[in-house]
Amino acid sequence: MPGPARLEQATPEDAPALVALHARVAAALTEKHGTGHWSHVPTERGILHNLGISRLLVLRRRGAIAATLRLTTRKPWAIDVRYFTTARRPLYLVDMAVDPERQRTGLGRSCLEAVPAIARAWPADAVRLDAYNAPAGAGGFYARCGFREVGRVVYRGTGLIYFERLLTID
Repeated sequence: MPGPARLEQATPEDAPALVALHARVAAALTEKHGTGHWSHVPTERGILHNLGISRLLVLRRRGAIAATLRLTTRKPWAIDVRYFTTARRPLYLVDMAVDPERQRTGLGRSCLEAVPAIARAWPADAVRLDAYNAPAGAGGFYARCGFREVGRVVYRGTGLIYFERLLTID
């Protein structure tokens, strides 16, 4: 297994490629599972906004963005902290996407393996996320990558599974 990915900070110039990546992922999920929250595609304006409020990371392969994820200290709207272990400095993993042609190749797992070191350097003591509790959701993937399920909720009609990974800070 290759180990953690070398994620790098996205730049404003990456916005069109990130929109295109999210569009390919949304189209693949919609084709397979029908229309749902996973069918949403961010705009370039939304990507640029996220660059200013979070750490938007990309993994490049042969010059193209193959995967992306976003880390933020801002609690996402759908997270209910009562389900999580007490943490002084949690990070939230949001908007993860792997190019459909590169899924099931280990890239997603490699990206997640890089997250604890990034989070510790932030510094953060936990990484939290939610996944759709639906066939289009990635809950099983996050569990296989070392995240622990801490709860299941329905938020505004959408089933979610909460996951966390506790970290030690050196």
